[in-house]
Amino acid sequence: MVNRVILIGNLGRDPEVRRLENGAVVAKFPIATNDNYKDKSGEWQTQTEWHDVVVWRNLAERAEATLKKGTPVYVEGKLTHRTWQDQDGNNRKTTEVVANYFRALSSGRKEGGSDGVGTYFPSEEYEPESRSFSELSSVPSQSEAPPAGDAEDDLPF
Repeated sequence: MVNRVILIGNLGRDPEVRRLENGAVVAKFPIATNDNYKDKSGEWQTQTEWHDVVVWRNLAERAEATLKKGTPVYVEGKLTHRTWQDQDGNNRKTTEVVANYFRALSSGRKEGGSDGVGTYFPSEEYEPESRSFSELSSVPSQSEAPPAGDAEDDLPF
């Protein structure tokens, strides 16, 4: 089974960072992605989707230091769902992306005339930090990192 999310979008606001009693640091921020399409009359339309992203520990500290509203960002993680009761006792549900990797992107082309595509993806040597979302009140656990080396042979399709 696979639960993997990859987003490229812009931050809707600066990361909101909290430090928990157990010393863990958690940051939350929204990312906007756009889908462009032609409507029935042939006019281009843009549909914006908002995604709530959560990062833990070192990633949260890095997000606090490097991400600002409007920053283009690449995010990898997993989709999670939470339920809780609000102050009025109503049951609420939210869907979030718990990220195990992010990278701020340049907003233009690379210097030297390159097409800039390389700036949108993590480098080959990156090691994502995965955190378990189900343990909000305790220290999140480390999950398995993607295989190193040639991952093309490990694709399930």
